[in-house]
Amino acid sequence: MELFRNIFFNTDKVVENTNVRVTYAGKLFKNGSEDVTVHYGFGENWEDAQDVKMQKSELGFQTDIYVKSNTKLNFCFKNSAGEWDNNEGSNYAFKIEKNYYQEENNNIENTIYENNNVQEQNTSLCNVTPTWAELFKTTFNNLAKYVSKLFSGITEKVNQNNK
Repeated sequence: MELFRNIFFNTDKVVENTNVRVTYAGKLFKNGSEDVTVHYGFGENWEDAQDVKMQKSELGFQTDIYVKSNTKLNFCFKNSAGEWDNNEGSNYAFKIEKNYYQEENNNIENTIYENNNVQEQNTSLCNVTPTWAELFKTTFNNLAKYVSKLFSGITEKVNQNNK
């Protein structure tokens, strides 16, 4: 799933304690770079920062990253010529979802907890790129509100014309 400008993950969320495949098809790939390295770390201070050489494919450069337990995954890309793609200096940052599982009737379901209470809705961290699912949900809700207002305005005009 494309999460941000030519960066694709094999999942729609970045979940702690799992592997995620990152595919990068950004400006370094488009400019014909032969080698690209992803520089990544976790949390506000880029903890456990690492550089991993990515494998080139027809889709872009790819690598698997093990997502450690933290609040966000940060990364940027560089090629062998020393050119960087760091999102115009902002770097790329994705919220890391908690990974709590509970087993009920042999079914495993994902439950997100905060302070030992089930949290109904996740809130995004500041400066963290939302997932496409979050963007779609927000867009759909805004569209529904707009359409509702649009039709209520048309109904009022029809009622005024009939008087």
